[in-house]
Amino acid sequence: MDNLQHIAPELLPILKQIADPEIPVLSIVDMGVVRSARIINSEAFVEITPTYSGCPAMDVIGDDIKKALEKAGFSSQVKLILSPAWTTDWITPHGRDALLKYGIAPPMNPDADKSALLGNKKVVPCPQCGSTNTVMISQFGSTACKALLRCEDCKEPFDYFKCLR
Repeated sequence: MDNLQHIAPELLPILKQIADPEIPVLSIVDMGVVRSARIINSEAFVEITPTYSGCPAMDVIGDDIKKALEKAGFSSQVKLILSPAWTTDWITPHGRDALLKYGIAPPMNPDADKSALLGNKKVVPCPQCGSTNTVMISQFGSTACKALLRCEDCKEPFDYFKCLR
C-alpha cells in the first residue's frame, strides 16, 4: 500500500523528519504508520496506525506530529486508526534499506514466517555479514515487533523485524 499518495505534499517533508521513537533511523512515513495527512482550512489532519495493538510509541508519535506541525505553523489533529491493521508491507523501500544499514534485518516475505510456523527453519540473512547461517535466540527482541537472532558465522546478535500481515 502506497500511503504517500494520501499525504498532502505540504505535510510530507514535515512528517518525514519525525523519527520512529523505537527505531530512530526510520521516519514515521518510512515506517508506514502515517495513514493519511491532509490540510483543511489551514488545519492539518493526520491519521496514524500502530504497528501492533497497544504499541507504546503511538502517544509519543502523536505528540511529535503535533509539535512538528505547530513549529511549521499548522494547528493539527491526530487520530489513531486501527483498521485495517498495519502491515510490514507498508514499510517503504527506503525504510527497509535504512533498517538493514542500521543492523536490523528487515521483514522478509510472509511465506518465510509461515514456513517457520510449520516447523521449517526460518532463514534470516545477517545484516552484518550477509550469512544465512543464523539462529533465533528469542521470539522477542528489543521491541515486541522484532525477534532476536544470532549469526553463527560472524557471531553477532541482531534484531529481525517480524513480518506482519
